[in-house]
Amino acid sequence: MPAAIVAGLGSWLPPRTVTNEELTHRLATTDEWIRSRIGVATRHMIDPGTATSDLAVEAARRALRSAGVPGAGAVLLATTTPDRPCPATAPEIASRLGLGTVPAFDLAAVCTGFVYGLAVGAGLIASGLVESLLVIGADTYSTILDPEDRTSSVIFGDGAGAVLLRAGDSEEPGALGPFDLGSHGELADLITVRGGGSRQRSSPAPADPGDQYFRMEGRAVFANAVARMAASSQSALKSAGLQTSDVDRVVAHQANARILDAVATELRVDRDRFVSNIARVGNTSAASIPLALDHGLRDGELRAGHRVLLTAFGGGLTWGSTSLTWPEIALAD
Repeated sequence: MPAAIVAGLGSWLPPRTVTNEELTHRLATTDEWIRSRIGVATRHMIDPGTATSDLAVEAARRALRSAGVPGAGAVLLATTTPDRPCPATAPEIASRLGLGTVPAFDLAAVCTGFVYGLAVGAGLIASGLVESLLVIGADTYSTILDPEDRTSSVIFGDGAGAVLLRAGDSEEPGALGPFDLGSHGELADLITVRGGGSRQRSSPAPADPGDQYFRMEGRAVFANAVARMAASSQSALKSAGLQTSDVDRVVAHQANARILDAVATELRVDRDRFVSNIARVGNTSAASIPLALDHGLRDGELRAGHRVLLTAFGGGLTWGSTSLTWPEIALAD
């Protein structure tokens, strides 16, 4: 049974950078509060007319160049902000990449979407259905944020990251290890966009204008994120025959700096082993982990031979983790 090997990596951020100072002009907050509570200094946001697919295509092109291949056998897009409710965005991405009629579909697991996508991609490769595929995490949260909501508006940014998975041997560097995945739907309302779906559209009551925006219960999300990522990480490592002491780098979903600190404490892993770019890009949801991987590689924090733990938590609630030995990967401009 073939294993899924990470063979290429790429990312893309919208050119427009939004500083904390820019946000404080319209929100009752300060740069100091954002930095101390969230850990974000800047984030990137799309300009009018730009869509999630635009970011995803650029990240995917770089992942293909990184892998040194002209195409892939399938495209999987993890996103909460598709271009349209119908159809899925991935087929358009595949077309724009010149991949022809390959299988292409979207996956919705909010901030856990990329890890879920890796698991699905590994399954497609193991089944023999495809020999390679692009797994893309891309989100444009600026399109669903309430501009008057101080809590969420300062956290999120837009971006995309992608990996090229190929079939290979489980002993190769880059082989994805066992996965741990989970969900808890009873807590779905902790992270949600209430409007726009069939439940709201079928309701006889008029829609609340605020239901079009992203909402999050911060305190409850914090507690669940820390507990779930820590437990999931331990489970995935145990399945791989590893302990936290074997881990060289942790690339966790960049939710906020305090959550990363708390997960490090729960895992008893030094915080300096966590690859983090949240100060530069904010929380980019499904794009968070592949963006952090790309930036960590460029910054020299991530090197070939490192044993890397990936872990994420998001709406649903959902969570997931896996591990791999980082391979030699070329950087793509």
